[in-house]
Amino acid sequence: MATGDRLLLLDTASLYFRAFFGVPDSVKAPDGTPVNAVRGLMDFISRLVGEYDPTHLACCWDDDWRPQWRVDLIPSYKAHRVVREVPGPRPDVEEVPDPLEAQVPVILSVLEAYGIPVVGHPEMEADDVIGTLATDAGMPVDIVTGDRDLFQLVDDDASVRVLYVARGVSRHERVDNAWVRGKYGVDAGQYADLATLRGDASDGLPGVAGVGDKTAATLLNRFGTIDAIVEAAQDPDSDMGPGPRGKIKAASDYLAVAPRVVAVRRDLDLGSPDLARPRTPADHDAVVALDERWGLGSSAVRLVQALSGSD
Repeated sequence: MATGDRLLLLDTASLYFRAFFGVPDSVKAPDGTPVNAVRGLMDFISRLVGEYDPTHLACCWDDDWRPQWRVDLIPSYKAHRVVREVPGPRPDVEEVPDPLEAQVPVILSVLEAYGIPVVGHPEMEADDVIGTLATDAGMPVDIVTGDRDLFQLVDDDASVRVLYVARGVSRHERVDNAWVRGKYGVDAGQYADLATLRGDASDGLPGVAGVGDKTAATLLNRFGTIDAIVEAAQDPDSDMGPGPRGKIKAASDYLAVAPRVVAVRRDLDLGSPDLARPRTPADHDAVVALDERWGLGSSAVRLVQALSGSD
């Protein structure tokens, strides 16, 4: 790769959800259809491209937001987000507000018209696509997300960091290993194990009963990994205290499968997508038509300018 190359990976759903809830629903197309998520996402991309000037860019997509292989391992995985059962290969439907659901096809059309690569994989979440693209990328990588699960991908040696937008895209935090250690008391490479031990209600992961961030960090700093923690709990001669030992042993079934659920995949076959940042729209006529149909206005202008690198 050429000197100065940089890859910007967007956790797309994380961003358009944030846009939908953060941009007033008074932002509408000429026919009155809300386009707050569409325009909000476009503005987020413009801001991030303008600030970080990536040479490569991808909108990573949830082809399956709740993969069956993860549910098979932990049935509670994201179960609280299911609002109805439907037949077919996608047996559940996530609770997405109707005005947002209607905007997702528009978002895809906009990304296609501008030539911004959209990358997904069957039966995989965007996290897994991000993990694969960020691994051995051959250039520095910035991962934009509001999902702390992706902290496990932070790697100072490989110049992989997370731009964490939990407080807003304009107030995002640059997450490196020191940030993770300062916040959680473990290295980024241990974050997936910390999340497994602690659990995560937002993902339906129960965790180990009675083990929170502090206890999980103490165990990981002492023993290094979940495997070593489980081994120590089973070893009567180890220096693990009776309290943690009992909790770990009681959670043995969970700990046998949870690490596979929590770990972001890094080995998907994504082919060879061209992630070069588009400097001009892929389909100028489509951009004009989308602008007229949906009233994208200044958001369309800003995105063209940001991608081209002009002021």
